[in-house]
Amino acid sequence: MFSGIIESLGHVLKADAGDQSLVIDVDTGLKDIAEGESIAVNGVCLTAVEPAATGHARFFISSETLDRSTLGALKAGSSVNLERAVTPATRLSGHIVQGHVDGTARYAACTPSGDARRVVFDVPETLRRYMVEKGSITLDGISLTLNEIEPVQNGVFTIALMIIPHTWTHTTLGSLAIGDAVNVEVDVIAKYVEVLCQTK
Repeated sequence: MFSGIIESLGHVLKADAGDQSLVIDVDTGLKDIAEGESIAVNGVCLTAVEPAATGHARFFISSETLDRSTLGALKAGSSVNLERAVTPATRLSGHIVQGHVDGTARYAACTPSGDARRVVFDVPETLRRYMVEKGSITLDGISLTLNEIEPVQNGVFTIALMIIPHTWTHTTLGSLAIGDAVNVEVDVIAKYVEVLCQTK
């Protein structure tokens, strides 16, 4: 389990969907990743199959992960958000994040708002029922607050979020280009509530 608070940025050294592996330079942080440890990479829970003793860590990527996330589009030189799993004593500064991607969204717009930035994403209609204004969402592993949710049109809807300077400079949000895809994980509590309400 994760909290959506990014600990460091990593840089992809090798991304090979063919052999289902991802090698990330973690020399800027998380140098002590152990073999078998779970790490959220752009919001996707991955298992380290080689430790980070040499300054880089190798992760296995399943076909399910490639199908559901944006990890298949990574290439050497890409930056990624990294977070270690929480411990029982960790402050939950974000919200409960599983690292299980529910879909992807497209970066649509960004406008300044004082020192912050208002960013907009287009999200598939299938995820609309899990989102509420001022609720939580995870984009590429970053715990964020939904400020605005627009009605569904043509199978998509837009969400707007206010990004503070620290988040902009310490995550991959600041390097996104319009049209880029990001991984989306909705609030898991909303999914459990939905199932409980449907159970007879």
